Amino acid sequence: MITLTTDFGLRGPYVGEMKVAMLRVNPNARLVDVTHAVTRHSVIEGSFAMEQVVKYSPTGTIHVGVIDPGVGTERRAVVIEGDQWLVVPDNGLATLPLKHINAKRAWEIDPDRIRRFTGWRISSTFHGRDVFGPAAALIDKGVHPEEFAREVPLDSLVRLDVEPVKDGDLWSLKVIYVDDFGNVILNLEDYGKPKAVELPDFGLRIPYIDTYGQVEPGELLTLPGSHDYLEIAMNQGSAAERLGLKVGDVVRVKLV
Repeated sequence: MITLTTDFGLRGPYVGEMKVAMLRVNPNARLVDVTHAVTRHSVIEGSFAMEQVVKYSPTGTIHVGVIDPGVGTERRAVVIEGDQWLVVPDNGLATLPLKHINAKRAWEIDPDRIRRFTGWRISSTFHGRDVFGPAAALIDKGVHPEEFAREVPLDSLVRLDVEPVKDGDLWSLKVIYVDDFGNVILNLEDYGKPKAVELPDFGLRIPYIDTYGQVEPGELLTLPGSHDYLEIAMNQGSAAERLGLKVGDVVRVKLV
């Protein structure tokens, strides 16, 4: 099984092009669309989306992620092998899924060697179709990365700065995802079960509860959410709009 996470959108032919190119390389590939609606160029958002699918995928699943603002530059295209596989640009996209795959080895993909398998030229702007997709299809077909890539150290991979920072009783947290409901997901896990969450920069003290319907419509709440990260939400409304938050913003938080 190969999963696909991109910022391509659905208006143009890009998703379809990538998928048929993969099926041309490996007609037996089973492709699963995670999302193609990652905010354009938002590597941290794409990393979060990939992580959630990795956590529930069976051993051996191949995950392709293409959020690649550096396409065509010197940034590396990499394959990472563990209990599952990641095929991504080396721009930090692998950061969050790497927590779950028990990574063992990594390779830098050689586009010229990929071209020997596909037979078509490599575009400088569409490596999802011409590099990442075919690489994943080849792995799924049983071709080892040594056939089209060179091994690189795991510790050389680019990582995003997504570690929560604590100063006294205040956490400085980063918004790593905002979903279509306006729920704000922060980069804090394993934090216990507070009674409330204070946002000192907003002058707010928000109850920490189990689910949205435990407050009145339009009221803010905090909860663990379905991904085990600290989440700020609004019952039947958008916490992101209420607080003016977007992916990448830093929020100071006190757990009470």
